Amino acid sequence: MPVFNVLQENVMMQALSKIVTFDEFIEWYPENSGVRYELHNGEIVKKSQPTGKHEMIKGFSAAELTLEFRRLKLPYFIPNQAIVKPPERESGYFPDVLILNSAALVDEPLWEKYSTVTKGTSIPLVIEVVSTNWRDDYYLKLADFEQMGIPEYWVIDYAALGAKKFIGTPKQPTISVYQLIDEEYQSNQFRGGEQIISPSFPELNLTARQVFNAGY
Repeated sequence: MPVFNVLQENVMMQALSKIVTFDEFIEWYPENSGVRYELHNGEIVKKSQPTGKHEMIKGFSAAELTLEFRRLKLPYFIPNQAIVKPPERESGYFPDVLILNSAALVDEPLWEKYSTVTKGTSIPLVIEVVSTNWRDDYYLKLADFEQMGIPEYWVIDYAALGAKKFIGTPKQPTISVYQLIDEEYQSNQFRGGEQIISPSFPELNLTARQVFNAGY
């Protein structure tokens, strides 16, 4: 391994072992490393390589929602690597699918330099596709997105990894749609052939099964 790469890896490992601020995280973040990291309450977390199924569901969901907001002529887009930063935490997340309102970005202080959003008003909808780190999606991010005032949050649990209190008994593939009502999330679950009810896109014609079978 070239000396430069060895030194770079050592610096990265040192960074991973200490508590850092968001500013330190964003300045440290390695470019073109092929690895993605998030910041969870000051701790840098290396994200595992997703499965093929995970990526198919993510891509399918993004495509379906893009078709819908384009049909409605809304000023929305889905960025590739934008960060969501809860304003009261030293955290930074890379959601699987992040819909942004381009008209609201003028009020985002970190957008131009760091492609980072901190206000719920900039984010009509955010999606996480559950992996082995399901607790992050159901606990950590759920609480932070609620506090930020993000109006709609989907948790797509295609492998039924979440706790029974989130997806019911018996555990089965479930899409949980969290809607912000009176500053608190209220949830609805969708399975099988049930049509997903999206508060942001009430005319969306999409079932849970179509999402779970993405690409097949």
